[in-house]
Amino acid sequence: MTQFKWFNTLLQKSANKLVDAPMSMWHRKAQFHISLKPPKPNQTLRKYLECNNHTKVVKLFRSFLRKRATFNSIDSFSFLFAIKACNRIHSSMQGKQLHALIIKFGYEAIVQLQTSLLKMYAERGNLGDAHQVFDEIPSKNIICWTSLISAYVENHKPCKALQLFRLMQMNNVEPDQVTVTVALTACADIGALEMGEGIHAFIRCKQGMNIDLCLNNALINMYAKCGDIVTARKLFDSTRNKDVTTWTSMIVGHARHGQAHEALQLFSEMNIKRDKKSWSSCTYMIVPNDVTFIGVLMACSHAGLVEEGKRHFRSMTKDYGIQPREPHFGCMVDLLCRGGHLKEAYEFIMEMPVPPNMVIWRTLLGGCSLHGELELAAEVWHKLLKLDPGYVGDSVAMSNIYADKGMWNKKMIVRNKIKQSRAPGCSSIEVGSGVSKFVTADNNHSLMIDI
Repeated sequence: MTQFKWFNTLLQKSANKLVDAPMSMWHRKAQFHISLKPPKPNQTLRKYLECNNHTKVVKLFRSFLRKRATFNSIDSFSFLFAIKACNRIHSSMQGKQLHALIIKFGYEAIVQLQTSLLKMYAERGNLGDAHQVFDEIPSKNIICWTSLISAYVENHKPCKALQLFRLMQMNNVEPDQVTVTVALTACADIGALEMGEGIHAFIRCKQGMNIDLCLNNALINMYAKCGDIVTARKLFDSTRNKDVTTWTSMIVGHARHGQAHEALQLFSEMNIKRDKKSWSSCTYMIVPNDVTFIGVLMACSHAGLVEEGKRHFRSMTKDYGIQPREPHFGCMVDLLCRGGHLKEAYEFIMEMPVPPNMVIWRTLLGGCSLHGELELAAEVWHKLLKLDPGYVGDSVAMSNIYADKGMWNKKMIVRNKIKQSRAPGCSSIEVGSGVSKFVTADNNHSLMIDI
C-alpha cells in the first residue's frame, strides 16, 4: 500500500511538470509534427495564387517538376494554377512552355486547360494561337465559344467576333447571358443595329435568361452607339437599379448625338441622393467615373458651354479625385476650339502634365482651320510634322487653310511636299448578319464583279 502511494505521488508530480511546461515547447512539438506532412503541391499553388503571389506560383511549379517527391503529384489542376499565374505576370514565353508541357503530359483534351490557354494567348493579343487552341478543342462548350468571341472583341475585331457568334448558333450551341452581353458589345463597336436588335429579340424570347444589370447596360450602350437613342433612353428609364455604367452609357449616348442638355440634365440627376427603401432608410449617391466626365465634357463642347465645361473639368479632380487622361484633355481642347478660344487652347496644351499626342494637336489644327487662324495653324502643323511626318492629312489641312486665305503659292508648296496619297475614308453598311466596308472605286472588293 505504501509503495502504491509512493508511485501515485510520483505520477502526480510528473503530470504537474508536464502541465506546467512552457507553451513554446508545445508549439515546437506541434510544428515538428506538422512538418512531417507537408501540404500537397496543388494546395500550395492554390494558396499562393489566392494571395496574388503569382511569381511564386510559377517558381514552385517548376521546382515541383524537378523533384521526384512531388512530380507524380502534379495533375491538370497544377497546370491550371500555373497558367493563371502566367496570365497575371504577363509571361508569354512561360505560357508557351506550359502549353508544351500540357501536350507532353497528355492533358490537351481537358476543356478547362484549353480555355485557359485560349485566354492566355488572347490577353497577349496573339489571336492566331488563341484560335488554333480553340480549333483543337474536341468538344467545344459555351465557355469555349464565349472566350474566343470575347478575345476578338477585346482585341478590337468586332466583325470577326460577330461572325463567330453566328457560327456558334449554326453549330447549335445556344448563347447564354455572358455570350449575348459580349456580342452586344461587338454590335455597339461597329454600329450593327439590326443584329443588335436580333439579339435583343432572342433575349426577350429566351425563357430563363437572366437579364441582369450588366446585360441591361450592354443593351443601352448598343442602342445608344448604334443611333437608336430613343430605345436606349426607354431602356434606361425602365431600369430600376442603375449603377455608374448605366448612367454613363446614357450620358455619353446623348452627348454623341448632340443632345447636350439631356446629357447634362442626366448628370445632375445622377448626383442626387436616393433612398434605398428595400434595404434601410440610408441614402446613397452614384459617383461618376472618368468615362462619365468624358460624356459631360463632350456635351459641353457640342453645346458651346465653355465656362460650364471648365467648371466640370476642375470638379473632376477637386470634388471626385479623378485624374484627367488624354481623352479629357482632348475634350477640353475641342471645347475651347469650338468656342473660338484658340490661344487659350494652345496655352492649355502647353500646360498639360502629359505630352500632347497627335490627336490633340490635330484638334487644334482643325480649330485653326475653322476660325481662320493662320499663324497658329502653321506652328501646330510644324509640330505635327515632327510627331508624325508620314501622315498626309495634316499637310492637306494646312494647304486648305492657305487656300482659304488666297495664299496659292504657299498652298502649292505644301501640296508639293506630299509624296503619297491620303488613305481614303471608308463607309460601312450592315447587310444581314454582316457589316461590310467599302470605298469609292474600290477595285479590291470581294464582290467587285457583281457590283
